[in-house]
Parts: sequence; structure tokens; C-alpha cells
Amino acid sequence: MQTGLISGLVLAGGRGSRMGNVDKGLQPFRSSTMVEHVLARLRPQVGPLAISANRNLDTYRAFGAPVLTDEMADFPGPLAGLETGLRHCATPYLLTVPCDSPFLPLDLAARLFAALQEHGADVAYAATHDAGERVQSHPVFCLVRADRLPSLSAYLAAGGRSVEGWLRDVNAVEVVFDDADAFRNINTLDELRGLEQPAFPASLAQVASCINGYDPDALPVRDAQRIIREFVQPVRAVEMVALRASLGRVLARDLVSPINVPAHDNSAMDGYALRGADLPLDGVATFKVVDIVYAGKPSAVVPGPGECVRIMTGGVMPAGCDSVLPQEFADSGDDVAMTVRAGAIRAGDNRRLAGEDLNIGSAALKAGRIIRPSDLGLCASLGFAEIPVQRRLRVAFFSTGDELRSIGEPLGEGCVYDSNRYTIYGMLQRLGCEIIDMGVVRDSPEALEDALRTACENADAIITSGGVSVGAADYTKQVMAHLGDVTFWKVGMRPGRPLAFGRVTSNGRSAFLFGLPGNPVAVMVSFYFFARDALLQMMSANAPLPLLQARSSEAIRKKPGRTEYQRGIITRGADGTPEVRLTGAQGSGILRSMSEANCMVVLHDEQGSVTAGDMVDILPFEGLF
Repeated sequence: MQTGLISGLVLAGGRGSRMGNVDKGLQPFRSSTMVEHVLARLRPQVGPLAISANRNLDTYRAFGAPVLTDEMADFPGPLAGLETGLRHCATPYLLTVPCDSPFLPLDLAARLFAALQEHGADVAYAATHDAGERVQSHPVFCLVRADRLPSLSAYLAAGGRSVEGWLRDVNAVEVVFDDADAFRNINTLDELRGLEQPAFPASLAQVASCINGYDPDALPVRDAQRIIREFVQPVRAVEMVALRASLGRVLARDLVSPINVPAHDNSAMDGYALRGADLPLDGVATFKVVDIVYAGKPSAVVPGPGECVRIMTGGVMPAGCDSVLPQEFADSGDDVAMTVRAGAIRAGDNRRLAGEDLNIGSAALKAGRIIRPSDLGLCASLGFAEIPVQRRLRVAFFSTGDELRSIGEPLGEGCVYDSNRYTIYGMLQRLGCEIIDMGVVRDSPEALEDALRTACENADAIITSGGVSVGAADYTKQVMAHLGDVTFWKVGMRPGRPLAFGRVTSNGRSAFLFGLPGNPVAVMVSFYFFARDALLQMMSANAPLPLLQARSSEAIRKKPGRTEYQRGIITRGADGTPEVRLTGAQGSGILRSMSEANCMVVLHDEQGSVTAGDMVDILPFEGLF
């Protein structure tokens, strides 16, 4: 199935009388609204997408899809929305779903389309069948051939109002789904409140049980990453921000183009617009110039045979013209006449088609994208003054240890300045998080529990450094076990073997916890290869680490069985190939080497020693650290 064949329509035209006269689609649900949940599940299944609504139109438009109002005066239920949708449908098929079914199947379009094709039907609609129960039809979940519009219009004109009634007039096929809950519609505020809080995912132990040979004392990097990925949940809160304020934020919904870009066929060159059919097959031809077109100033003149229009780059193509001769390709030309030789251009050359860059209804930017400067310009070109973005992730962090001192405090014997909080601050700042710096927490169970509770009640995630290895003053394990579902791992990696991960709870609030090692280099490596991806997942962001390849300029000793992260300096070799060398000593306490490096050499679990000239994976620091 090609999603581009199907348009999607969310039916949100009801009056919400059973929900305090508030539109069902706009009811708050799990940190967003019901219609946003429906849109999120429907978007991947269809091409163009629209919302059928009859009030609160600006609110619905803010969700990034065109809004269609019923074109029949008496608003005859969902069929009115369906008819309007079919009138505006630019694809062969239209799929409709209601705005109050936030769990609709992710394979709805595919299964309805397959059934419609198999049976040669006009309409395919969903049904469910629970054991011991009769088949329950769900006719508003339907896929309709767009050319069935005359049949529907005739049915409505005759006074018909029932979806089931119209289905009897067309060739319809019923498609039975197993999951009745997927078609559950929420009709009352009590139902809504009962479903508001999703259940927590499986416990860490349940997630870890899916890993073959799981051993918390010898866990490969990829297995630790998988457990974290499957345990972490996104934060679903969305906010609208001014376009300029969206830079660096995570796009919460697809931005659907409300216009064609370009809006009209236009010229890609300064030259002469003409009809391709008038180009000479041999010799030369002379055209009379009948007008001049500038960008932003279209002409009403329609050139006839042997006529052309002088046109500037971006000028709207005159009616009937389909080709542009660049001015430098003309044998001669001015504002009166132009002569062209055969073969100078082909019919259709140098014309930008309307919608060539973006078609109306297509996604200009996809949800999960971190907004870049070029995206600001794209959004401005489409007229978006505000952008829907994910709420900033709130992350609390602190260091643990009696030996740590903050900048400005005197250093006693055996004490060191706390550098980890500053590197963690910088890494979180680069991710665009809302940061809560809780300073240094002393080595006592009471202090650690107080800090974790405070962090948990004020943040979505917590990052600690130090206190996760085995030591006489490391109280982290017992305190975290008391507060939530936390596991301690010895990960097969260097640097950064000890790692704690889980979820802690306090006074009804919960936060995901990342307990990183205390060594300065280990804390940065652990952050970027475990915490970073999890935090981005919580933001619903799509920004994977950019592992590249470079040629090693030296031999690197390594035993298979653990993943190693070596600090490197990448340059360009004599033949132009990227080449990397190590910074020198790789001890996990040598923070200076991280400042000297401009990349990390990643030597994977199964790899052995590297010889000079071998290609290795690298993680460039630019834009990351």
C-alpha cells in the first residue's frame, strides 16, 4: 500500500454535549488532547491529512492540518464531514476516523485498503468480534473511494443521514479486527478520567528478562542500551511557541504545508516564457515580446502562436506558457522581439511547477525533528507564526562525595573541585533541557534520599555522578532500592564500568534515574552512550549519534569482550581520507585529554586490536561536546 494514495480525515465535528459542551477532540488526554493522539496514530498511515470540524477552527488548525467545515447547512452527522472530505480529496481514497478514539490501530489503513482491493469494493469499514459476542461494526472507521462522492451526495440530498444506510447503497466490505479496545471511543468525562494515566511499563526485571544471558555484573553495552530504550517513556506535553523561539526545540507534530510551494508555476531563469509547441524543430524562429513579467507581478496577457513574454526569475508563468528560454540562449532578444535557434531548450525547461517544493497537505517537517536555522526559514515561507514543540525536559543533577568542593570553596587536604557538574551542565544545555543544578550531596543515606526525593518531585529525569561503585561510603544502592525500581550494572566498557539506571518515586511523582560513575571522563562517556539517547527519547526527538569512519594512524591494543571509548584527534590524511590518532594516555581521570580530543574512537565489544591503517568508528565532538 502506498500512503500517498490515501488522504486522512479526522471527524471532529460533533458538539460534545456529553462532555460539558467541550469538543471531544479538544479534551485533555495524557498530556495532550484526544485529537492529537488520533493524529499521531493516523499520520504514518496516510498522505494528506485534514480535520473535519465546525467550531474552534483556529484551535484545530494549530495541530498542523487543514480544517474542513461541513458544507451542508444542517450538519447531518459524520456523513456531512465525509462528503466535505471527499469534495476536497486529492487522492484516490479517503480514510475517516473519529476524534474520540485515541487507540486506533496502526495498521487500519493497510488492512482496509487490502480488503477494498481484494473485493473490488467502494468502501471498506472496520468491525470487531469478541469471543461469545456478535460482530460490532464501526462504520466511521472507513476507507472510501473518492469517486463515490456522487453516490453520497445523492443519499444526503434524499434525506439520508445514517452511515449504515449509505453503506447499503454501495459495494461495502466489512473488515474484522481482533482488538476491540483499539476502536474504543471515549464518550463521557468519567471514561476520560479513567484512562487518563497510562499504566507504568514492565518492571526493569521484566525488561531485562528478554535479554539472553542477562548478567548485571557483566552486561554488554548494546544490552544496557536496549534495556534503557525499552524502559524509558516519552514526556508527551506540548506547547506552542513563537517561530524564533522554536530554534533547538523538538517538533511535537508534523508541520503540514497549508499552501503549495511555489504557489504558482514560475520561471527558474531570467529569459522568455513561451509555449514549448512553438519551439522550432530546425533553423531559427522569431517571437514577438507581448509583455514583461516580474516576480510578484503576474501578467494577464495570454501569448498566442509566435509570441512570448519577457520574464524574470520567480515570475508567474503566463497562461499557456510551459517553457522558459534563458536570455543567454537567445540568438538575439530585447523587450520587442526574441530569436531562438532549434535545440536551444526542450519543451518544459526552466519552469518551476506549483507545489514542486511542497504540496499543500504534505509534511514540511516531521515530528521529532530538532528545529534548525534552515527550518525557521522554511516555516516562515509557509506562514507559520507559532510552532508546536515538546515541553522542555526537566533534568535535575548533582554530584556525590565528601571530598568534592564547589568553585570558590577552599580545598582541604584530599579534596578536589567538582568538575562533573560543569560537564553535565554543558551536555544538558546542548540538549536543550531545563536544568536543575542541586550541587554536591554529602556521603550519607539521609542526604542522598533527601536529594533524590527533591529531584524526583521537580524533574522528569535525574543524573547523578559518583556513588555507584562498590565502596564503604556508597549508599546509593540501598537508598535507590528504597525509593523505586533501580538496578546496578557493571557494563562491559572502558572507561565507565559502574552504572545505575531505573525509576524512583516520591509523593506520587516519578523520574528516570541515571547514576553515572564519578571519574570525569567516565561520566562524559556514560552520559553520551546511555543517558543522551534516553533523554532524547523522553523528548520524542530523532537525533541519533553520528558514528563515522576514519583510518587509524597507529596501532591500538584491545581485547575482545568489552567496548572501549578512546579519545582521538581527527585530521585529513595525505590522500584526503579522515585519519585519527589517540591523544595519549587514556586514564578515566585525565579530563585534559577530553579537551584536547575532537572525537571519540569507538572500539566495539567484538573488536580486537587495531593495526595502523585499519578503519575505525569515530564520534565527532563538534556540535556534541
